[in-house]
Amino acid sequence: MTTLNILMAQMNTLVGDFDGNGSRVIEIINHAAQGADATLIVFPELTLSGYPPEDLLLRPSLERRVTQSLEQILTAMNDSVYVVLGYPRRYKGVLYNVAGVLHGGKIIAEYRKQELPNYQVFDEKRYFEAGDTSCVVDIAGVKVGLSICEDIWEDAPTRQVAEAGAQLLININSSPYHRGKRAERWELVSGRARLHELPIVYVNQVGGQDELVFDGGSFAVSADGVVAAAAPNFVEGLYQLDVVFGNSHAVISGLPVAPPLTELAATWQALVLGVRDYVNKNLFKGVVLGLSGGIDSALTLAVAVEALGAERVEAVMMPFRYTSHMSVEDAAEQSRLLGVQHKVISIEAIYDAFMASLEQEFAGTRPDTTEENLQARCRGVLLMSISNKKGVLVLTTGNKSEMAVGYSTLYGDMAGGFDVLKDVPKMLVFELCRYRNTLGPCIPQRVIDRPPSAELAPDQKDEDSLPPYEILDRILELYVEQDMSADDIVATGMDRDQVRRVLRLVDVNEYKRRQAPIGVRITRRGFGRDRRYPITSGWAIGD
Repeated sequence: MTTLNILMAQMNTLVGDFDGNGSRVIEIINHAAQGADATLIVFPELTLSGYPPEDLLLRPSLERRVTQSLEQILTAMNDSVYVVLGYPRRYKGVLYNVAGVLHGGKIIAEYRKQELPNYQVFDEKRYFEAGDTSCVVDIAGVKVGLSICEDIWEDAPTRQVAEAGAQLLININSSPYHRGKRAERWELVSGRARLHELPIVYVNQVGGQDELVFDGGSFAVSADGVVAAAAPNFVEGLYQLDVVFGNSHAVISGLPVAPPLTELAATWQALVLGVRDYVNKNLFKGVVLGLSGGIDSALTLAVAVEALGAERVEAVMMPFRYTSHMSVEDAAEQSRLLGVQHKVISIEAIYDAFMASLEQEFAGTRPDTTEENLQARCRGVLLMSISNKKGVLVLTTGNKSEMAVGYSTLYGDMAGGFDVLKDVPKMLVFELCRYRNTLGPCIPQRVIDRPPSAELAPDQKDEDSLPPYEILDRILELYVEQDMSADDIVATGMDRDQVRRVLRLVDVNEYKRRQAPIGVRITRRGFGRDRRYPITSGWAIGD
């Protein structure tokens, strides 16, 4: 009977920080040596470089940085522990995504990732060549197969190591979150384990990297497909499990299965982690946002406070003649509830100064969306000025539904560095607000209850310009996330004219989204890395 004591290092890396990531690896190895009782430490995919390193992989110094980091780690190792570590590695001028096995100050095996994802947010074929051989290595008397992330989504790499006599498969990952992702992973990996009668340990990184959030949730599956151990989602940490190999199937123990989060709770945690890591990793002192008294800015403020603490968040109410007393009151009340710094700066004088300067240009014209957009731009100037002066990041507050159809103002409410709700459809905004209030008083109830309005004109409501959000969000889900055509969407029972109008608005507003700040990705397909459509196009809406 043989036992592998495995430490799953669910690590939050920083892209490009070879020194910092390598030092953290050494700290974890030393921790294991000082009493963690680990035979094998497993780190995520591309731990040394962070994921995704993008065009940093093209830098001439990449090879030197990888080599130096590996040398430092190997020097720090003792003879008792094995390490599975992810890093980029060049062979004969060709770059591969590699999982190395380190032991006794040496690299005893290296596996080159075979399945390179090139869809949605992934573009690994831009940088890496695919490996073509499996890897099974003896670790403390156990035959262990290696695979990397996408390899587990295809059958061939798992089949190869099973046929080579592996007793255990280690799969290292940098798998980003989207809603429903945990269940997808469990189902997939469980199926692979059952098919090949092979226990699998799945280790995933955690943390935010630009618009991506990695949710951790590392787990182990027995040969019969049962999830036998699972780390929590969205939490960095070291999670130990034991795998006992006897005459029958291996037995996994030592780490309980962490209770799964509800989908709303998971989405909330993804938003919080995405904001925290973006602000902190980019060394901002804090954030500032326009708090309008509406539901989008209310949710954005709640996320920011959870991510950073009230002392690092400033909320600015910027009223105008169309701003209701209710909005002013609700913004002040939420700021009080959360304990954030709250400022009120009227845009009346600024707006009037702009209009006076534009008087001759606007002569003979009637008021339209130009004047509405000018209000938003006045607010954008104020927030960006605060940002410049105080060294804080402006959080914008547009949701996915608005961004999709262009219901936003360039250089106005789109002015800022990070859009917390960029991938959150409007109806989900309401759900998340209600969820947040179950955790404690936060968002005034009438902010949630009243009809959404930009308050840029008298008695304005969003649905004066847009379809009801229930309908809009469904059309957008089918078009943006599922790639359905106008005709196919109509066939689901949607109104033809409404569908075609929405799809046209999505297409013609690509130019706006190209200039929008990034934001946390939480759906299967967000705007930006996921969906790359041309601005200039003659593509006709239809089939």
